[in-house]
Amino acid sequence: MDLPFSTKQFFEVFALYNEAVWPAHLLLRALAFLVLILVFVGQRAVDRTIMAILSLFWLWMGLLYHFTFFTAINPAAWVFGAFFIAQGLLLFWKGVVKSEVRFDFRWSWRDVAGVALIMLSLIIYPLLSFWVGERYPAAPTFGLPCPTAIFTLGVLLIASPLPRLLFVIPLLWTLIGSVAAFELGVHQDLLLLLAALLAVAALLLPQRSRTA
Repeated sequence: MDLPFSTKQFFEVFALYNEAVWPAHLLLRALAFLVLILVFVGQRAVDRTIMAILSLFWLWMGLLYHFTFFTAINPAAWVFGAFFIAQGLLLFWKGVVKSEVRFDFRWSWRDVAGVALIMLSLIIYPLLSFWVGERYPAAPTFGLPCPTAIFTLGVLLIASPLPRLLFVIPLLWTLIGSVAAFELGVHQDLLLLLAALLAVAALLLPQRSRTA
């Protein structure tokens, strides 16, 4: 696939973004760890908080990363940004306004897989970035699309019942974002494919009741 930008330009956008938003991406990372804690709480009062934070992440990526930075090297970023904003609004509508998403961690394979993806996005992903030689600011930080999509799929795997509509855009991004792993050598983005496989398995396999 011929991309409209070079690897050098791709990582330069990361550098420009990280330097411009500092220290906001540290706050985004802190909010992500807060979500990790909240999914274990199992109280209705925190469900809206989790979904509000997810909504913020996707609105941030659409407006701040795609529209403000990525469009400089890729015209398709206008379309990507629109979908990310749509996902942010969907998360807010379904999870905050309608309060249709519940988190009740039960140590099922799906819940464990969800926590594993969250940890992959917050810990393993940046370690892999460092290992392959990517250094801040020209490195994908949390709050950028690929690690945050992995994180989002992890959180949604823990939701009960599975909010199937909310999986659509993150799953589409796993396909688009994984192009970077093959075309640009961003090898840690192969984790997107793992996230996609786990999410699709959860969506296809029969769901057991969690009322017991």
